[in-house]
Amino acid sequence: MMRTPDGHGRLELSKFHHPAAVAGPHNAPVNTLGIGRIMFAVDDIDAVVARLQARGAELVGEIVQYGNSHRLCYMRGPEGVLVALAQPLVSG
Repeated sequence: MMRTPDGHGRLELSKFHHPAAVAGPHNAPVNTLGIGRIMFAVDDIDAVVARLQARGAELVGEIVQYGNSHRLCYMRGPEGVLVALAQPLVSG
């Protein structure tokens, strides 16, 4: 169980030991139905992407900017789970 940095939420990460996990479609697209992805807000998307790539994650597509609101990307972890990253942009 992980607590979010603000202390208001928790996230449970689990792995099935029994029964054995059943493999789903490997490298499914980001719009596949089901809970195959999770999104995190980050302060520095470039640093987080670099850190995840050093640990075996792959960038899916590229980092994009959504208007003047966010920079966004998808990463695929070693087990095929998609992780979305969102960096809010500060208007100034």
